[in-house]
Amino acid sequence: MQNTKIIYLAGGCFWGTEAFMQRINGVIDAESGYANGNTLNPTYQDVCSNSGHAEVVKVTYDNTQISLEKLLDYYFKVIDPTSLNQQGADKGVQYRTGVYYVDPNDKLIIEKSLADLQKQYSQPLVVENLPLEHYFPAEAYHQDYLDKNPNGYCHIDIQLMNDLLKNQ
Repeated sequence: MQNTKIIYLAGGCFWGTEAFMQRINGVIDAESGYANGNTLNPTYQDVCSNSGHAEVVKVTYDNTQISLEKLLDYYFKVIDPTSLNQQGADKGVQYRTGVYYVDPNDKLIIEKSLADLQKQYSQPLVVENLPLEHYFPAEAYHQDYLDKNPNGYCHIDIQLMNDLLKNQ
């Protein structure tokens, strides 16, 4: 599809970020994976052992239904953009926040969104804005995890997800 775009979002544990993104109108697919580390085809164990990867969600969306700006606005509502290498109870470099782009034109959109977001915080933001170096899908058991495990751990409040998306 010519209106399809992809962005990679790191928002702590990918289970909740994936579940949230899947609920947004205009999102075609959300897939959990690993990005921008120093190991090819990492396993979850590699990622937890300092491979340098971030847990990310590959978000495929129709940009005629939702803009990157709006997608980022939703994303920023479910992360703490000032928390370095931690979201919720999850700690480690793999749980950092970041936006990784494949389209160089997205860089300026992300920069503007981050600059607007910074105005809401007194402490500096720690959300990365970098080109995607490489991406590897996570193991099958991580995909759609909260759909398969409705009582599974999630650092994002599911009710907050529902409230945010109620009127989209």
